[in-house]
Amino acid sequence: MTASFAFPPRGFGPGSMPPDNEEGLQYLAMPSGVHVYAAHTPEIDDPARVRPAIGLLEQVRDLARAWTPGHSTIVRRAGLDAASQAVFDDALGEGEVSIVLEDAAGRIEVQESVFAGVWSLRARAHGAGEAGAVREQVEIAAFPRVILSRAFPARGPAPDMADHVTPGVVNAPAVLTELCDHAARWRPGVPAHVVNLSLLPHTPEDLDMIARVLGRGHATILSRGYGNCRIEATGTPHVWRVRYYNSMDTLILDTIEVTDVPEVACAAREDIADSATRLAEICTALAAVEPPA
Repeated sequence: MTASFAFPPRGFGPGSMPPDNEEGLQYLAMPSGVHVYAAHTPEIDDPARVRPAIGLLEQVRDLARAWTPGHSTIVRRAGLDAASQAVFDDALGEGEVSIVLEDAAGRIEVQESVFAGVWSLRARAHGAGEAGAVREQVEIAAFPRVILSRAFPARGPAPDMADHVTPGVVNAPAVLTELCDHAARWRPGVPAHVVNLSLLPHTPEDLDMIARVLGRGHATILSRGYGNCRIEATGTPHVWRVRYYNSMDTLILDTIEVTDVPEVACAAREDIADSATRLAEICTALAAVEPPA
């Protein structure tokens, strides 16, 4: 068949070849920093020396296997020497979710392990002194209960919207009325109510008024997966500010949720079941380590 000359041959014309001063095509940087699970077994020389750590890992494994939704189990980290603590911490590793809570009673730092639903907690009471002031434990739960019990200040009287309206405020009173109404009617098991500020017309003055009226709570959560999600408890019970950032640290979604705790920070039932399986693999590998001759 004779080739048609109605169109120029492919590979010719402007844009078909890179400029002389460039080395091939230039692509935008792809998103990075996604956290994924990777199996890791701590290196130990003598299993007998770190038997307390192995026993504690086996206890966490058994509790994860027996876990049921809505429940929480706490394991005290007591009686571990430095070597056992190092092995136990190395086995748990660091997962996606970190939490800091600070109120009048003290400070709690929580780090999810690489096993979803297994949380390491470190609590320090204010004014208790250095000796014996720190409490360390492991909790198996969808989300640490101690954080939920202290994330919000005591409920106060309903705010008067008129006292906070300033020039430039447009939609804040309507948004706050909606949020406060859902927060007052919230009950366990009720689906989350979400206000998407990214899609809602608002002014900077609206955001300032929303922040002032809702107030500040005691807990901050950072979930690192595909980019980052920053979750802050407000001063209004069951109301959370949830902001999503991409891997370039650009805000891509700004929401306010009325819920027990935002789902993005929680471990699902399937996650905890998978964590129990992975913990069993680690425990089996550690138990198979031969003692030194």
